Amino acid sequence: MEINIPKQNLKKLCDVMSFLSSEFPSCSDSIFKTAETAYNGLCIEVKPLEFKRTRQQEGYYRKWCREFGAYCGLTPDEMHEELLCAAYGSVEIETKFGIKRRPVKRSGDTRRQSYSTLIDTLIRVAAEMDFVVPPAERSDDERH
Repeated sequence: MEINIPKQNLKKLCDVMSFLSSEFPSCSDSIFKTAETAYNGLCIEVKPLEFKRTRQQEGYYRKWCREFGAYCGLTPDEMHEELLCAAYGSVEIETKFGIKRRPVKRSGDTRRQSYSTLIDTLIRVAAEMDFVVPPAERSDDERH
């Protein structure tokens, strides 16, 4: 949702900026600099807070996906595709090259919790094939 406050509505602009700077004092300098450059007014975007996957999650997944892929004789990309299909399901698509299996969901579309599902799938599938992936350490944010 976007809220546009044109510069003609000076009182509302001042009220919003005052509210923001009082609620977020550590950002007041930035808030006032933004106000100074808002020649036409302000556009405020309101959207749900999303927690993206963490660097720690991504590094862990890439490392063990690569090692498990080597164990299976697959490239890191091929292993990643297999794990996406195992974690999120797959569909078969008819192409000019024949039938291709594609994951229903890509990892780029995931958030912290759903990326944990992909990591759990890596650990489970590897164990089923006698390859040991140590359990990932989870932060408190990932447990909730």
